[in-house]
Amino acid sequence: MRLKPDQLNAALQKKLAPVYFISGDEPLQLGEMAEAVRKAARKAGFETREVFSVETGFEWKELTVSAGSLSIFSDKKIIDLRLPSGKPGLDGSKALIAYCERLPEDTLLLVTAGKVAGEAFKSRWLQALDRAGVIIQVWPLERQDLMPWLQQRMQRRGLHAETEGLKILASRIEGNLLSAMQEIEKLYVLYGSGNLSNQQILDAVADSSRYDVFKLVDCVLAADVNRIFKILSGLKAEGNAAPVVLWALTREARELLKLKPALTHGQNRQSFKNNHARDNRKQLVNAALNRLGESDLNKILVVSAKADRQIKGQQQGDAWETLLAICLMFASQEVLANTG
Repeated sequence: MRLKPDQLNAALQKKLAPVYFISGDEPLQLGEMAEAVRKAARKAGFETREVFSVETGFEWKELTVSAGSLSIFSDKKIIDLRLPSGKPGLDGSKALIAYCERLPEDTLLLVTAGKVAGEAFKSRWLQALDRAGVIIQVWPLERQDLMPWLQQRMQRRGLHAETEGLKILASRIEGNLLSAMQEIEKLYVLYGSGNLSNQQILDAVADSSRYDVFKLVDCVLAADVNRIFKILSGLKAEGNAAPVVLWALTREARELLKLKPALTHGQNRQSFKNNHARDNRKQLVNAALNRLGESDLNKILVVSAKADRQIKGQQQGDAWETLLAICLMFASQEVLANTG
């Protein structure tokens, strides 16, 4: 059964299908729809999840074994299969067809894939998935759809903008929805909830073109202390907003905290990172995960709360010095970090 992206939530509320195939090259929508399926499945009692990432060396017999095995912890489980290329190959095609011909009880198969060419939908494996469950294709939002999407996402944050302001934001993010979410979050950090003027949006957009707090985040993940000092000093000297720097650092700490428990419980490291980090950041994220424990990351969030109070004038001290301390904690330079 084919569904449009905006039909998924309503369908999930009615009944869960045994198979979901979601493909496309728009990461945010792809990730959000996959999470919607997982959330609905957990609500229906699917408490166990096995994650497989189809990369070089992947053995498709792992899917067959998983489908035929009972979970120790739960009667129901999700098989979360990642297919970045959108092409399963000969062995994968056979494995998927065989799975759909003998659907295991109390198992939900969720396949997320990269963009699939139109002619591929005539293939036997995709037709088998279509007959067994739900297929959804995700397309990048066109401008007429992007503007309402931006408005809706801003409203979730309590933000309201005029049409011209939305156009300014749309021109900045160029259809990249992950970038759009970052910009909206930054607007909330800078101005709080409420109505935004066109000038406020323009100023924030101009900030992004000149200053890149994400370079700072990459440096703290890499524990590059010399560049941390240089970039943070540059951000301060150029008048960058301290709340934006704090937001970027705390956001990264929370993302790492989400990854830690899954890795501890034995989920495949590479496949898990595939869902949470862009290709060019996997090595940085991996280095930080190996270096930092959950207690380290929780300490970072505690010191981040201190920086937030200093920024708001609720506690004495230089917020920029505390931001430096946070960066050094990320780099495991706790002796230098004044966390008091």
